[in-house]
Amino acid sequence: MRHLTGVPPRRGLVILLNGTSSSGKSSIAAELLRLLDEPCFHMPVDAFHAMRSPAPVPPERLDTVLHRTWQGYHRAVAGMAAAGNDVVMDHVLSAEWRLADCLSLFVPRDVVFVGVHCPLEELERRERERGDRPPGLAARQLRQVHAHGVYDIECDTATDSPAECARRIRDFLPARPTPTAFEKLRGTDRAAEDS
Repeated sequence: MRHLTGVPPRRGLVILLNGTSSSGKSSIAAELLRLLDEPCFHMPVDAFHAMRSPAPVPPERLDTVLHRTWQGYHRAVAGMAAAGNDVVMDHVLSAEWRLADCLSLFVPRDVVFVGVHCPLEELERRERERGDRPPGLAARQLRQVHAHGVYDIECDTATDSPAECARRIRDFLPARPTPTAFEKLRGTDRAAEDS
């Protein structure tokens, strides 16, 4: 088997789709994988939770196990991008530390931060229809998930189809403005730390 040597260095792009449960992130990600010219990996946070063994987790340890899962997920995405892979990340930044962790790990210039919005009534309808999410999960996440208020691009899955959202994101990529949302958020964080 031929071993690849001299692979040119490259930093991968991270397209971070952030929205509540049932907001349509996975559907947009699936469309993006079909539309993007470069090979790309879809790395949803749900896949990392699904990898966990079925061993029961005592209630007093659940928060720790979940926290470590999210930390590992962030580092796995950062590692794939550092190796030169483009990644579509679908995540729920419903806890402030998750965004802070991503900001500390990812190269801010290489992140396209996408706000995936959906009105509460539609989220609740989707939850009922899916039947695989606890009722009210999206409502509990909604207040915090977009609290940081800064995105590179935003979409609303109640008015646009996943394919339309994916096309808008794809068309946005060639002329991404600077500073990026992650650069702005890192600047805000640094300013707060300095004061």
